[in-house]
Amino acid sequence: MSGFKKFLMRGNLVELAVAVVIGATFSGLVQALVKDLITPLIAAITGGSQPDFSQYVFTINGAKFMYGDFVNQLLSFLIIASVIYWLVVLPMSRLISFFDRNKQATEKKCPECISDIPVEASRCAFCTAVLSPVVAAEEPAL
Repeated sequence: MSGFKKFLMRGNLVELAVAVVIGATFSGLVQALVKDLITPLIAAITGGSQPDFSQYVFTINGAKFMYGDFVNQLLSFLIIASVIYWLVVLPMSRLISFFDRNKQATEKKCPECISDIPVEASRCAFCTAVLSPVVAAEEPAL
């Protein structure tokens, strides 16, 4: 029983559980956004009703292939993916790049083997090439 208790109390398991719960809640939020706002907006722009392809089928030797349902799901996925990209991924990328723009590099590329090595290194740890020292940028005089 103690092993099971240790398993449950591991930090990454709790973090994973929190991530799943938040992800499920976020999924519901995004689906509601798409269903209640984005899809009606698309219908208003195109001048028609909300697209519904669920009735589209074709038959081969008596077997029904309901491809319309697949088309509905595909369109829903594409709309949700684009909403996630434009409203979450792109703003977060810009925010992260805004905070990282003044960060000084801690690694450089070795000119011989193209490995990442510390800026202060005078010899590459991978190919043992001798490197020229990096001169710190001087502050401009006022």
